[in-house]
Amino acid sequence: MIDFDFSIPTKVLFGVGKLDELKREPLPGKLALVVVSSGDAMKKYGYLDRVLKALRHQHIDYMVFDKIRCNPSKVHVMEAAQFARDNFCDFVIGVGGGSTIDAAKAIALMARNPGDLWDYIVTGSGKGRPVKNQALPIVAVMTTAGTGTEADPWLVVTNEELHEKIGFGVPSTFPFLSVVDPELTLSVPPFLTAIQGFDAFFHAVEGFIAEIATPISEAFSLQVIRLISKNLPKAVRDGSDLEARTNIALAGLLSGMVQSTSSCTSHHSMEHAMTAFHPELPHGAGLLMISEAYFSFFAKYVPDRFIKMAHMMGEVTESLPEDEKPYTFITALKKLKKECGVDNLKMSDYGIQIDEMEKLARNAHKTMSNLFAMDRYTLSLKENVEIFKTAYC
Repeated sequence: MIDFDFSIPTKVLFGVGKLDELKREPLPGKLALVVVSSGDAMKKYGYLDRVLKALRHQHIDYMVFDKIRCNPSKVHVMEAAQFARDNFCDFVIGVGGGSTIDAAKAIALMARNPGDLWDYIVTGSGKGRPVKNQALPIVAVMTTAGTGTEADPWLVVTNEELHEKIGFGVPSTFPFLSVVDPELTLSVPPFLTAIQGFDAFFHAVEGFIAEIATPISEAFSLQVIRLISKNLPKAVRDGSDLEARTNIALAGLLSGMVQSTSSCTSHHSMEHAMTAFHPELPHGAGLLMISEAYFSFFAKYVPDRFIKMAHMMGEVTESLPEDEKPYTFITALKKLKKECGVDNLKMSDYGIQIDEMEKLARNAHKTMSNLFAMDRYTLSLKENVEIFKTAYC
């Protein structure tokens, strides 16, 4: 029998030019903490200035926190949360990609709750205490396409001292409002376009094979897989292709809906371990490095689902022996990686050594054990190590 619940309470403004509607859209306060990355892209391309102009148009005051890195750290989250409390900010706006929006969610949560973020984290060394107070309202202005954080409650933060990169979320960390304007992604360079798009792709793939997948999440997942397979190579080849950019932005949004109605699997746990020890490694690149080995391992356990995903990617399986059909997904994945120019990513390029594989596997099992529970096959530590080793180069 089919049985599921879901709620995605975020209002989404989607489409080219939607950032301009921020001037008129009702916002949840009168003093915003605007969170951006430590890089210069938001200022260089004028995105931050456009958001600040929209706030001034609505007579909303603001303060800017600009220290967020590509893998946001607990230290900066706690610093910004204290800043928000000290200045009585009543909502948070994240302007940027997934890391910035994740940081904005964590800041909004800790601005309203005492103690340390790791007091509330439920895996790893987190204390798992109940969150007593709702987060400040969150507004997400997306300038990349991939994570889906604009449509889910999840935030990922790294505790650098403990080498723990952990996902967490509560209902109040769903954004109040998300602005997804594909025009803002035109400035994203090819490599980042590719790895961010693959992040959305893997959210959909993992959500489709996860133990808790539902008919709703499956519909979202298959649409994401189709959109990315058809459009990501176009967006990588020609960043000015606004139609392709729009379809990738839609895929990113829907991938967040997958995460709100299903879950990632241990694939994400394994990558979080990699970036916990090597924070300079972009998340999407880490997922790509282990993807072929990981999904080749799991294809035999849920063959029907891998066949369906292969069909969405244009693979024909009817004439193949039954035991070969699931692996056409791996064939399609390899083709897509090559078309997007990300088929030669190596762990060693980011300083990861072959003798780290057991350490990474143990970290994955400890810090993100909840995602291992989403697998349809229970992955042992030894098997986890072997997948890492197979992927290593």
